[in-house]
Amino acid sequence: MEIKVEMINREVIKPSCPTPHHLRCFDLSLLDQLLPKIYISVVIFYSHNPSDLPQFKAVDISHRLKTSLSETLCRFYPLAGRVKHNVSIECNDVGVDYLEARINCRLSDILEQHPEQKMLYHFLPKVTEPLDPSLEPLVLVQASFFDCGGLAIGVCFSHKVADLATTSMFINSWASAALAASGEAVLTPEFCAASRIPPRIQHTWPSIAITLANETTASRRYVFYAPKIDALKAKAASANVPQPTRIEAVSSLIWKCAITASRSKHQFLLPSRLTQAVNIRERLTPPFPKNAFGNLWWFSGQETTDNEIQLHRLVTELRKGKEAFSEDYATKLYGDEAFSVASQDIKHLSNLFGSEGITHHIFISSWCRYPLYEADFGWGKPTWVTIGNNLMIKNCAFLMDTRDGSGIEAWITLSKEDMALFEQEKDLLEYASFNPTVLDQIII
Repeated sequence: MEIKVEMINREVIKPSCPTPHHLRCFDLSLLDQLLPKIYISVVIFYSHNPSDLPQFKAVDISHRLKTSLSETLCRFYPLAGRVKHNVSIECNDVGVDYLEARINCRLSDILEQHPEQKMLYHFLPKVTEPLDPSLEPLVLVQASFFDCGGLAIGVCFSHKVADLATTSMFINSWASAALAASGEAVLTPEFCAASRIPPRIQHTWPSIAITLANETTASRRYVFYAPKIDALKAKAASANVPQPTRIEAVSSLIWKCAITASRSKHQFLLPSRLTQAVNIRERLTPPFPKNAFGNLWWFSGQETTDNEIQLHRLVTELRKGKEAFSEDYATKLYGDEAFSVASQDIKHLSNLFGSEGITHHIFISSWCRYPLYEADFGWGKPTWVTIGNNLMIKNCAFLMDTRDGSGIEAWITLSKEDMALFEQEKDLLEYASFNPTVLDQIII
């Protein structure tokens, strides 16, 4: 189905109240500084039920979104500023980009499709490189209105200032402000990261040599439904890990199938390393608050050189890796030691991402358990939440909850050669459904 998008409005939304003078310079943390300049993107789809919400028209929704966004930017004031020299944010209230579009179809037409990356592109604001990096917006929003009254909200966050936890907190705080329900708790961020993991002022930074999805890569969407996950967890259980989590089970299966595909291509045994993104807020000593703002995540790595790849062995490695991460990093990601530790990790990761034919490597980031499906702006909770297409990175998998909170939607990007072998893996075909329609996903 061809989707036609008509852009009907573009403006800048500024905070409804000015940022106080003493808050105008916001220090980045060291972890903010080290991350590449890419955007986190998420698309949230809302169905429209005229019998329940007959009063909402596009003009009302637009006004509510913009007004509440302006209010929310007062609490998340750094997001309305601009990054300065990769050291701080100038909180000058220049605002965030806000776009509105009209879509020439019904939302049900989208939900009946088998989603592809290029489809999601229509619902995300277009990120362009400004001539001056100091002009680059930290947040971009696109509200897309369907003929039926449905709505899609696409949001892009600069990874320089926000991880998924911060992104989720902002979206839910924005939704709470729009809902304005009596007694509804509005989430307020705590700006404490830089005080414990301070920035460094220097001109040369280590960087991760990531390869974004391109013509040499292929991305596929798989959905793991709850009954299949239960069966997978039972298969992955062992004396070491008698009760794997659903994320451990699904991550290990993806790792197993990726290893097998890579070894089939190379025709010899390659060591394989899986790197996971870990939310460090509650893993450090003392812990950060859950609502701490910024990039408070890091990398946990596990490796296997086993000739015979067994699911329960991989689950055990994942569990050991996360436990070791808490022990190794609990007191190290502070002050001057944080730079030394983080720089070594990034150098190692860059070598892994660029070590084609030497070490097989895959990166997995779980977006599960973040309450994006709770984001109710006043017209009900989302019908579907999915990641945007500008986070697709070679040799990566992103996991997202399904609407019922029990299943997992996975977007996986590999080289085309690896993907051709990966998608034929019998274990994958046994436990995962290849790109079902979103309507099927909701019904099941």
